[in-house]
Amino acid sequence: MLFNTLDYALFLPLIFLLYWKVFKGKQKAQNGLLLLGSYFFYACWDWRFMFLLLFSTLIDYFSAQKIQKSQNHKKLWMWISITLNIGFLVFFKYYNFFADSFLELFLKMGVQLNPTSLNIILPVGISFYTFHGVSYVLDVYHGKIKAENNIFQYALFVSFFPLLVAGPIERATHLLPQIKEVRNFNYLQAVDGLKQILWGLVKKVIIADNCAMYVNEIFENYTSLSGSTLLIGAVLFAFQIYGDFSGYSDIAIGSAKLFGIKLLKNFNYPYFSRDIAEFWRRWHISLSTWFRDYLYIPLGGSRVAPRKAIRNTFIIFLISGFWHGANWTFIAWGALNALYFLPILLTKNNRNHLDVVASNQFLPSFKESLQMLSTFLLVTLGWVFFRSDSIFDSFLYLKKIFSPSLFSLPSVDFGIIFILITLFMLVEWVGRKGNYAIENLGQAWHKVFRYSLYYSLILSLFYFAGKEEQFIYFQF
Repeated sequence: MLFNTLDYALFLPLIFLLYWKVFKGKQKAQNGLLLLGSYFFYACWDWRFMFLLLFSTLIDYFSAQKIQKSQNHKKLWMWISITLNIGFLVFFKYYNFFADSFLELFLKMGVQLNPTSLNIILPVGISFYTFHGVSYVLDVYHGKIKAENNIFQYALFVSFFPLLVAGPIERATHLLPQIKEVRNFNYLQAVDGLKQILWGLVKKVIIADNCAMYVNEIFENYTSLSGSTLLIGAVLFAFQIYGDFSGYSDIAIGSAKLFGIKLLKNFNYPYFSRDIAEFWRRWHISLSTWFRDYLYIPLGGSRVAPRKAIRNTFIIFLISGFWHGANWTFIAWGALNALYFLPILLTKNNRNHLDVVASNQFLPSFKESLQMLSTFLLVTLGWVFFRSDSIFDSFLYLKKIFSPSLFSLPSVDFGIIFILITLFMLVEWVGRKGNYAIENLGQAWHKVFRYSLYYSLILSLFYFAGKEEQFIYFQF
């Protein structure tokens, strides 16, 4: 069930009405409704993988119970849970990648092997709910949270439908207490949720899906196009993936608000970043902080000798790249971002930009403008690896960008999409201090003008709706 479909437009209000009208004040019944609704939401993708979700949930629930009660075998139960979770993830997501890579390696050494490839379907959301469970078990092991005794409440934490398929990656320390408490309807919070859903749909339907039509055509035919066209294609993909994934996150966070639940913020205007370190504090925040807390810091982080800091940086970025998919392009993308990050880390400038850019003025300074532009261009070149089908395609695409044809006129008319992106980024800039761009936009306006804005955005969804595209991060 996609967020940007009629199915979800019917599903969400139905659950909302049952939740607040039929089960108002009945916390257990509300949780039961959300749990059943979440399993139905997931089963709409492929009901067969419901069993994998349930099995993963039970593993983590009982492992945490054992960790809590055990005196001598805490570490054993922790590793049992992590091994099983990561084992399932590796099998479903990476088996064929490893098999094909070993086959290719032996072929280069002149050894012919008979490969065994399986027709494995990647269960949607497995990377996300696996990380939910692993973080929960680790938090129980380290005493950050007590093991949850109510299996239904824990199951809801893992499978809550707004975040089940593509995040944000939640923490038990943040979400479980909200699930356990009685929730009262808050009109202002619900309105805020609807506004965030609306802005998420604008990002997905108007920006991402319209960019996708150009991006798909350009990347599929890049060998016959000019460098200028390929550069614009890379820029459009940068906006496609941002609109697609941050749009999903906005819809997820807004949907949760309708039920009185606050999810972690996942994007914070990353394309207004002044360096790569700031970009990674603002992009896919829930994943970046997950790797920081459960991998980077345990390895020693940056507070170690320079050699180990470099090692830790490459580990975190390479694993982050590999998390995104079973392709060498994602590993190359991670390695490139590590190379971007290292100079900032080694010069101890990785915590320079913690504030909002141009926080006390409307326009950025000339220096800030150059910093944002250079950071965006570096990120955009990295996205070429992320989008390409192979390493060969990535390098050839970049080689063609930096050819003399870079200075020729583009062979595709990008007028309409550039107007849409310009208007979109203007709204994002004006609203950059809010949790999402239109959170505070028009608050001082007369109600007629404020609602005119919202209805204009709704009408724009229908007018500019392009070909319906699945959310990019569903494949991860």
